Amino acid sequence: MPEHKRAILIVLDSAGIGSLPDAAEFGDDGANTICNIYSHRGRLELPNMYAMGLSGIEGAERLPVYDGALRGAYGRAAEKTYAKDTTCGHWEMAGIIMEEPFKTYPQGFSPRIIDEFEKRIGRGTLGNTVASGTVIIQELGDEHVKSGKPIVYTSADSVFQIAAHEDVIPLEELYKMCEAAREILVGPDLVGRVIARPFIGANGAYTRTGNRRDFAVPPIDDTILDGLTARGYTTIAVGKIEDIFCHRGISLANHTKNNPDGIEVTVGYIREGVGDLIFTNLVDTDMLYGHRNDVGGYAAALEEFDSHLPEMIEAMGPNDLLIITADHGCDPTWPGTDHTREYIPILVYAKGMEKAVALGTRETFADIGSTVFEHVAGVPWKTGTSFLKDLGL
Repeated sequence: MPEHKRAILIVLDSAGIGSLPDAAEFGDDGANTICNIYSHRGRLELPNMYAMGLSGIEGAERLPVYDGALRGAYGRAAEKTYAKDTTCGHWEMAGIIMEEPFKTYPQGFSPRIIDEFEKRIGRGTLGNTVASGTVIIQELGDEHVKSGKPIVYTSADSVFQIAAHEDVIPLEELYKMCEAAREILVGPDLVGRVIARPFIGANGAYTRTGNRRDFAVPPIDDTILDGLTARGYTTIAVGKIEDIFCHRGISLANHTKNNPDGIEVTVGYIREGVGDLIFTNLVDTDMLYGHRNDVGGYAAALEEFDSHLPEMIEAMGPNDLLIITADHGCDPTWPGTDHTREYIPILVYAKGMEKAVALGTRETFADIGSTVFEHVAGVPWKTGTSFLKDLGL
């Protein structure tokens, strides 16, 4: 019986590690999420990721140098898709490089789109602007509660976000509104995700709840998730992975609501020895801290994850492969509150690795997916260049 080889792929959402060569075209030249957090804060306690080679990654020279023996492999990857959003980042990681990125709406949505949306939901809307989600609910929350009109907003990402108070528009009704928007935003108006943003509170003191839901478009081609499940392998999605891939190619999903929950669930799956691919997204770094320019909160979230790495590694089996990466940047020290166009880090660990390996700069996020696929299925994926052989396993 062949040995069971399993991959654990963890995305620290938005933990970029340096601006890409074309970052100036996005207004992001100089962004470096992890390194700028370290420089701004003066410290970043990530001993376990440093031991895996984090500070040895090109462009991360500002980070503290680890003076012990490195374990694992380290490098960075560039994004070929001309974008900096969640869906494109995850899709490319899983083997899809998009020739045309999703459409963004820096001036808000056209009257044609908003009129059709209002017609379908039977009421007017508020907002229709580029905004921070936590800010716009304070600005328009009272009017929303009084009028019953949902708040529509977007960002530099390809998103149509609908915010509503849970006592004004019940969750199921909000989700149906999102489904209506999803049906509209296709073809020339294709948007990556429609996102439900429920909140609670009163009198200008509103807070978002954990009942967010993403309505993504199905991947435009097969991903490694499709490839693995078609071959009879079991894929496990933790966090918002199931939404990003529109529930496709996923055997089992646990839609965790925050990083501590996601880490605990992931460690549990590792310890239980289940699945052939565990694909986890830890969203707090992006949603709670990157978009809110919260340097201290972002740093603390990275440090919390790092503190659980020994537990993950101890739980790994002899044929498990762990890859830690990101999907884009969201530098909390950078002007504005949007994602930043950055390289993503690659940190790799397996118990059979005998020495540290420098993976250099990879041409595409798809190298990660190809490596995962080859480790589990024995052959590389059709997109990207696997670095499995470089690991010496």
